[in-house]
Amino acid sequence: MEDFPIGTMEMVCLGSSVALSGLFYYIYRKKRKTVDKLKEAPILPLDEKLADLLNAAPGKCLQYVVIEGTVQPIGEPLRSQFQEGTVGVIQKLVLQEHKLVWNSFAHTWTDSKRVLHQRVNAVPFLLGVNKAFVRVLCPLEATGPNMEIVHEKFHQASYGFTDLIGQYLSGEKPKGQLETEEMLKVGASLTAVGELILDTDRLPKIRPPTDGSEYFLSTDDFETLRLEQEEQAEVWRVLACVCALAGVAVLMWVGRSYYRQLKLWWEQENMRREFELMGAGERGEEENGVDVLENSCVICLSKPRGCVLLDCGHVCCCFRCYQALPQPICPICRQNIKRVIPLYQA
Repeated sequence: MEDFPIGTMEMVCLGSSVALSGLFYYIYRKKRKTVDKLKEAPILPLDEKLADLLNAAPGKCLQYVVIEGTVQPIGEPLRSQFQEGTVGVIQKLVLQEHKLVWNSFAHTWTDSKRVLHQRVNAVPFLLGVNKAFVRVLCPLEATGPNMEIVHEKFHQASYGFTDLIGQYLSGEKPKGQLETEEMLKVGASLTAVGELILDTDRLPKIRPPTDGSEYFLSTDDFETLRLEQEEQAEVWRVLACVCALAGVAVLMWVGRSYYRQLKLWWEQENMRREFELMGAGERGEEENGVDVLENSCVICLSKPRGCVLLDCGHVCCCFRCYQALPQPICPICRQNIKRVIPLYQA
């Protein structure tokens, strides 16, 4: 019997499904842990009692808390390069190239984007409510925030006849460049989730958690942030389940192929034993003086013919030579062999 019937394609599919399901499950568990920590995180009111609360906490530190307030700069804020009078504390400038690339497989032009230049500026800022403030540390290390687009302009590409010829030869057709500016404006509402500490200046500060938990800055309220993280975790869970089910389907397909091969092997083995019993009787006749040279197999010329090939009906070979045929084709008439039955001679 042959080895376990798993081919290269089945191995690739099975390995890919196992690897992807493992990766997606790892991301899901990480997201699930973040969601659980968000559910346990207390929402602290931003008031003058916050410093006293931190002063009474062990190490003057609270591991994972939620603070909500409005953005206030420390010193001079950042000014928009395109919108006069717009100020903020985080500024992101992006220049993107847009072009069409010829897809030879789909025989169509597809959109392609490439970042030509990106710059992020930030100044120190606070979250404040009335006269109570919390300083935000390392804002660029946080997840978020989703900043407001204050400027967006698309510069259309211009080209002549020779440029058109070059584009079709190269397979790339420039569309233009998109210029955008995003800002976290002064006065915007912001939700911060991280580690809250109290320094010697008695000003509370929120920073990335030292235990490796995810640090959030979001322009949405806390409940919206938590629901968004739960949805992301659910997406990763579904992807992990789909990949795992694909791996199970591949295993079932391989098992079905193995069962069919095993069943065929047993049928051939039973037929071989039946032909061997028949051949033993014919060898006894040969030992008694019966000349079987005229009835020998046309392939090996040593054993008697012992099987009938159907549908053509030729009796021309022994069963071992029939099993050794590279293709199920009759060696006499070249017709396809649909089945074979043993030949009994009285």
